[in-house]
Amino acid sequence: MGRNGDRVDLGMTSTPTPEILRVEGVSLTAPLGLTDLLQDISFTLYQGDRVAIIGPSGAGKTSLLRLLNRLSEPSCGQIYFAQQSYAQIPVTQLRRKIVLTPQEPKLLGMIVQEALAYPLTLQQRPKQEIRDRIAAICELCQIPDQWLERNELQLSLGQRQICAIARSLILQPSILLLDEPTSALDVGTAAQLLQVLQNLPETTLVMVNHQLDFAAQLCDRVLYLEQGHLQQDLAATPEIWADLRQHLLATETATAQEWEEF
Repeated sequence: MGRNGDRVDLGMTSTPTPEILRVEGVSLTAPLGLTDLLQDISFTLYQGDRVAIIGPSGAGKTSLLRLLNRLSEPSCGQIYFAQQSYAQIPVTQLRRKIVLTPQEPKLLGMIVQEALAYPLTLQQRPKQEIRDRIAAICELCQIPDQWLERNELQLSLGQRQICAIARSLILQPSILLLDEPTSALDVGTAAQLLQVLQNLPETTLVMVNHQLDFAAQLCDRVLYLEQGHLQQDLAATPEIWADLRQHLLATETATAQEWEEF
């Protein structure tokens, strides 16, 4: 992958990686129309990409995830999934293929087993298929049997996050969107989540995460946002992660000083 995120041709025998999502000139205006949250964003994702969306607070990272899941609509520009315009894909169908796990996981008052089954029940899947998928996803995500009868009040925040990600994965999405998935996790649970995500080679991952050490172990590409602009689209290397840490620290420090002066 080149510095602009384009794939590098490795020779005549290589098989091109299929494009899975394309964002063209997308902008997003705040609901009252007073602020541009995102401005002229363009990039392409390929099947199996593992992408970290990085940037300081207020850069537009979560706003971009919401656009990809169609929880928000762009003010201008186009988004394509599998070379088909979002406008031509029913929202419910799109959200089965591009699944967003939010930062604050909710089980909607259900016990874990019900929450895992719920997306498949809505699709009217056979009961045996639902049972089989729950068993498979619990094995993948290392969810013990005793969790299945617990509600969200009986789980830690980290345990709820693992269950929420399992609920997303049970749909077998083409693209998994994760908004700060490690923000509530202790070291052990974060390691468990990392192992789960590393075992999804066919799933395209797009993750917002302030914890760069976690992102560096998983992601092979970085989209760097600042003030609603896509500043860089880079192949992730140790040097890139080091530069990002320094830049983010300097940016956050400058922002804090501005607030103190204000």
